[in-house]
Amino acid sequence: MHQKAKFFLQTLKFSIACFGKCTQKQPRDHRHLIDCCPWINVRKCHSFKSLQNKCKKLMSGRNITSWRFSYAIRFGDFIYYEEDGCILRVKLGDGINNCEVLLRLEELSLYNAFVERIRISPGEEYMAASIKTSDSEESMCVIVKLGKCPKVEDFIPNVFSFEWAQDGILLYTCQKNLRCCDVFRTSFGNKKYTECIYTEQDPRFFVDLHCTRDKSFLTINSNSKTTSEVWLVDCHQPWDPPVLVQKRSPGVMYHIEHRNRELYILTNDGEPAEYKLMKTSVNSCSMKNWRLIYALKRKTKLIDMVMFKDHCVMFLKYCNQLYLNTISLNDHSVQSLKLPTWACACQLDPQPQDSGSDACSFQLSSPVHPPRRFLYMLGKGSLYEQAEQEEPIVTDCHMARLEAKSKDGTLVPVTIFYKRNSEIIQKKPLLIHVYGAYGIDLNMNFKAENQMLIEDGWILAYCHVRGGGELGLSWHASGCLNNKLNGLADLEACIKFLHNLGFSEPASTALTAYSAGGVLAGALCNTNPRLIRAVVLQAPFLDILTTMLDIQLPLTSEELEEWGDPSSDDKYMDYIKSYCPYQNIRPQTYPSIIITAYENDQRVPLKGILKYTQRLRRVIMDQKHNRDHGRKIPKIILDVQTGGSHAAAFWEDSIIEVAKHLAFLYKELGLDDTGPLN
Repeated sequence: MHQKAKFFLQTLKFSIACFGKCTQKQPRDHRHLIDCCPWINVRKCHSFKSLQNKCKKLMSGRNITSWRFSYAIRFGDFIYYEEDGCILRVKLGDGINNCEVLLRLEELSLYNAFVERIRISPGEEYMAASIKTSDSEESMCVIVKLGKCPKVEDFIPNVFSFEWAQDGILLYTCQKNLRCCDVFRTSFGNKKYTECIYTEQDPRFFVDLHCTRDKSFLTINSNSKTTSEVWLVDCHQPWDPPVLVQKRSPGVMYHIEHRNRELYILTNDGEPAEYKLMKTSVNSCSMKNWRLIYALKRKTKLIDMVMFKDHCVMFLKYCNQLYLNTISLNDHSVQSLKLPTWACACQLDPQPQDSGSDACSFQLSSPVHPPRRFLYMLGKGSLYEQAEQEEPIVTDCHMARLEAKSKDGTLVPVTIFYKRNSEIIQKKPLLIHVYGAYGIDLNMNFKAENQMLIEDGWILAYCHVRGGGELGLSWHASGCLNNKLNGLADLEACIKFLHNLGFSEPASTALTAYSAGGVLAGALCNTNPRLIRAVVLQAPFLDILTTMLDIQLPLTSEELEEWGDPSSDDKYMDYIKSYCPYQNIRPQTYPSIIITAYENDQRVPLKGILKYTQRLRRVIMDQKHNRDHGRKIPKIILDVQTGGSHAAAFWEDSIIEVAKHLAFLYKELGLDDTGPLN
């Protein structure tokens, strides 16, 4: 192992001692945790931030320039990007030293903030940028008048999405209590004018905006979990009323792109129940006129899609492997390219605004492979790695794509990473990852700490259970509503499958999940706690029944299509009660659990997490004298982060969060005093 990485990992092993079993209020800067790291020379760290930066380098063994992804967008001949609290602009071909500062966040008294989105007006007269902090899910949109001396012209609070129709004409949505239902149009210049042009009445639907690749239309997208409706705003006539594409139909989702006066529709309508690419004329856009161009195979996940002048590029996942499909928009022929087998995640780079370009740039990564940038040339059908990448620290990591058989016979994909030539692999620690909700894929992006875990002998397993999106729309449908228990059965089958193959054992197995993944993790702790020794949960959804019965909560109506409505249907009342983690706590031996919650979390109420923790602790204390022989009393640690919002569980974890969770795992799996595992 890289010596610096090993040095820091040894520090993490001992850091558990300085935070208690329940930390409900912490100093915002966490300075008390410096004492957890006696191996680090704190005297050289002038601030907590400098300590954090030092830890970043130790974790990767390389110079990783930014712990959180810096936003960037390409427009015309320029790249607009965020760096160190500034929005900058640099001309293509110029060096970074020739960049121009457009906005400094600290001059607006915005601290601990970051840029979430940037949009440039068609004539490059204006820039709109949304600014956000980790303490809130609401963003502020800053309007900057570009030119020789860029200046801030306006602020718009609580903005979720926004797009320019023309120079000086902006459309945006406002978020209130996690809902977006109104679309506003505003003009800048000599006379500012704002009006509401669309209002969504159904609380199950969420409204956002999108600009077609050729900048011809803005789309107003009103989506529930299962149904879509799209309205068009012509960028050449932005003052005209929006035009409906197709009235919403239950269960039918669709999204719009545009090329040569034709609409290209991505929809799940028809069989198989996966996405299809269709087209129709702008002048006859209703569903009866849609014509099929291309249909995804069953169990195929659509990751992303980009329109070019004569082609459509789709990034897909099939059988847990990434593909790039190029569809000719002239003769509808398809070229399929299998992407490198090590790749597990794909992210598009900022694409040129000119849809006539014949190159598509993107990044590939995996939990243990840092992002690598690739360029696909449409004309040649060739894939190139754009620049030589520094080799990852872990050079002997093996990846395997397996399938576990669930109790109903369904094959569930499992992706595992472990060090080659590991001896006695059955005794190695195993860390299971799970999510399984909303049709969202399990996060397979690179994290620096994974490299250290692999080098220290850990096995990492990612269980792609039903309810997630890894095998397409049908995979999600088979794990939601009254099929939610399929995801739990899949998770249990995956863990048993790995143990039967010789990958670790229950006493050395840990489970990690965040947000809705906490449902399956918490349910497994109730149904089969002996499979795992320790659990790490971030902003977990643990009291589903109470939450779904509370119609005053902002997301209850929106969530009905995922979990069901227990207030009006006894079937869902009984079904949710059967797997809800809070409802099913009972006297038995539980694994140790650390829960990170966030004070300002509007999505997962803190009250439910507190109730869960209190009940679980009470049951454990009642079982104190009846516990299994030789098994320690499990620790239930609740760590409430002051100020943080739910989104913090999805962003890159802070170095302190990583330290807490890894230290907890090493302690509970009995690894903290053993030295290097390999």
